Amino acid sequence: MQENNIKEIVKDAYKKIATEDKKCGCSCSSAKNISKSIGYTEEELKIVGQANLGLGCGNPLAFGKIKEGDIVLDLGCGAGIDAILAAKKVGKNGKVIGVDMTEEMIKKAKENAKNSGVENTDFLLGEIENLPLPDNFVDTIITNCVINLTPDKAKTFSEAYRVLKPGGQIYLSDIVLLQELTQEQRNNNELISGCVAGALLRDDYLAKIKQAGFNVKILHENTGISKQQYNGIPLESIMVQLVK
Repeated sequence: MQENNIKEIVKDAYKKIATEDKKCGCSCSSAKNISKSIGYTEEELKIVGQANLGLGCGNPLAFGKIKEGDIVLDLGCGAGIDAILAAKKVGKNGKVIGVDMTEEMIKKAKENAKNSGVENTDFLLGEIENLPLPDNFVDTIITNCVINLTPDKAKTFSEAYRVLKPGGQIYLSDIVLLQELTQEQRNNNELISGCVAGALLRDDYLAKIKQAGFNVKILHENTGISKQQYNGIPLESIMVQLVK
């Protein structure tokens, strides 16, 4: 399938989620139940309020070491759940930048940050394969179940490497495959927007990260998510720390 077609499928799906209260991105279960099952605490969910759409596959802030004063970039920020939580951690001297290609999600993220009393955030419309940021600009990058949606993952990782300061770190959670999908599954629009059809095999995914120049440390692998959210499709959520 053409790259532009994939982007339009994803953008259209997440536009509907943002504007129609349609909770079926990476899962159709209760947003709160999903988020609690992948590592968000009750306290965190109270902080973010309507920013929780249940679209993640792991909480990058549960294992990410974000410091006060950091500049943090959230790749594919969606409605702002992780950006809002990160903004609380970096404090008034820090800043969180969220990037998302769906205009409706950016609008929602800005509203949710305001409603949460967060002022040290900036949400930008853009593609994570072509980040609207200068080189060596951010201290830490977080991203939650997003890179699987991008057609060019090698470019996404190289862009992340470019904007990250030397010694900077990425904390990501994402879906990776444990067995190859059928061609029919790869071309299924719901599986494309649902974080499955665009996912790579686990070893291929890790290889692309290393090719971009990162040192890789696997923090956790959740195979149970397959039955919990994905009808038993052979996949897992992987949580990884990358260092430039």
